[in-house]
Amino acid sequence: MLRNGLEPWHLLVVAIVIIVLFGSKKLPDAARGLGKSMRILKSEAKAMREESPGPAAAAEPAPAEEVQARTIRAAPGDAASARLVPEGDATPR
Repeated sequence: MLRNGLEPWHLLVVAIVIIVLFGSKKLPDAARGLGKSMRILKSEAKAMREESPGPAAAAEPAPAEEVQARTIRAAPGDAASARLVPEGDATPR
């Protein structure tokens, strides 16, 4: 009975329940939103990897007069979430 745990017909039942609960109109919108969030997460992670200096340079704080604003790029097709962020901001979050 429980030899395989999750069989293909289990997945079919789960898919039917999800479609009944959320409706066929909301599922594509939810998938689109999830995809957009994943693209943003990937681009931010890539930007953090590219910007991360070595351990020796991380100990030095940036002088206040050299702080410049930079633009955080949004996912392709999502220009509304791009914003200017001061680089080297020392305010606590």
